[in-house]
This record gives sequence, C-alpha cells and structure tokens, in this order.
Amino acid sequence: LLGLVTFICFVASSAHEAYAALAGLETGITLLFLLLYLLRLDAKMRWLFWPLADIVNSVIAALFLLVVCLFAIIIKTNTGTLAGGVCGLILLVLCVVNVVLLCKKISLDRPRGRNAPAR
Repeated sequence: LLGLVTFICFVASSAHEAYAALAGLETGITLLFLLLYLLRLDAKMRWLFWPLADIVNSVIAALFLLVVCLFAIIIKTNTGTLAGGVCGLILLVLCVVNVVLLCKKISLDRPRGRNAPAR
C-alpha cells in the first residue's frame, strides 16, 4: 500500500520518470509476492526457495529506494516529490524489516514442505 502511495505521489507531482518507475515496479513485485503467498503457489512451485527470493527482492528494492528517494528529497522539485521521497524512505525501512524477519524465520538446514517432521 505504501508503495502505491509513493507511486501516486511521484506520478501526480510530475517527478522524473525513474522515480515513478521504481515505485511502480516495487508495488507490482510486492503484489506478485502477495498473490503467490495468498494462492499458496509457493507450495506448488517447490523448485524455487521463495523466502530467499523475497529477501533478494527486498534487499535490491531497499538499495534502489535509498538512492531514488534521497535524490527526490534533496532535489524536491515540488511537494509531491518530497512526499513521495518520504513515503519511499518509509517503504525502505519496511523492506529492511522484511529482510530481518524473513532471515529470522527461515532456516536452511531444516527440511521444507511435507517431508518435514511434525513437532
């Protein structure tokens, strides 16, 4: 939701296209991961370790958001660009929190799926 707000702020303020493209791309990827987990497709497509893919996505998004949102805040051509930059920095913090929580949750030495022993 915050990615969508950031995207709308950048588009409405007529900011540089790269700002809106990054926010829109991150919103789309986040929606795809949400659909993946809601529809339980991660259990059906076991050929990829989805939490690790989510971690990689969040790390890359955090790096791009850091650069783009700092530029948006420093340049601040108008209020919409400034609001988009601030929302993007909040989204950056949420990406970092996502990485930390997922790293605590996953364990690479435990078996996954139905073959895992019941506890």
